[in-house]
Amino acid sequence: VPEHCIRKIRENLKKFECECPLASVVFIAHNEESRLLSCLWSLSENITQYPVEIIGVNNHSTDRTAEVLSSTGIKWFYEEKKGPGYARTCGLNHARGKYHLCIDADTMYPPYYIQTMIDKLSKPGVSGVTGLWSFIPDKGHSWLGIRIYEFLRNIHLRFLFVRRPELCVRGMVFGFKTELGRKIGFKTNIIRGEDGAMALGLKQYGKIKFVTNVKARVVTSNGTLNTDGSLLNSL
Repeated sequence: VPEHCIRKIRENLKKFECECPLASVVFIAHNEESRLLSCLWSLSENITQYPVEIIGVNNHSTDRTAEVLSSTGIKWFYEEKKGPGYARTCGLNHARGKYHLCIDADTMYPPYYIQTMIDKLSKPGVSGVTGLWSFIPDKGHSWLGIRIYEFLRNIHLRFLFVRRPELCVRGMVFGFKTELGRKIGFKTNIIRGEDGAMALGLKQYGKIKFVTNVKARVVTSNGTLNTDGSLLNSL
């Protein structure tokens, strides 16, 4: 990546340095040297009226993730125990904001993502929020195939959300009130699902809101699609 791009990201991120943040935007990264700057670039260009801090967690990376983080000047912490539960717990322990937004380092966020999520999260009676995500077409996944898949998936999620919102939550588009999150805590004894488990615990304190506004629609890597093998298997 050209140095002037890294310098621009570093300069943009400085606007999120504040002593009393209302919200903490916390990303976790495990071996994400090739995608991390895209995530930070998107976050650095977010527009919000709220005082916000952006912090990161390097989750036992063995590549150049630490070097990339240091080049941006962002505040980050190292979590030796590998796993999203441990990484998100580390971030939660260091967060200073009243509201907590979970971010994944392989995901890009639209310009008003932070503003839109906090607007919903700050409503009375709301304990958590979650949103939708899209994938980038590639050689193995056509644009049309992905659009059809996402259309059907979103219909399924809307019906599922009525009674089981915790099953619709994904950590890359998840936010909650920090105080409540610390009462529940992230599970570390499971490989995946720490986000849904947190959402399940949050239900006792208030509603989980489904944010379907396009301003909160993120774009993420095709890791899960590739693991499934095909769009049909994913569906």
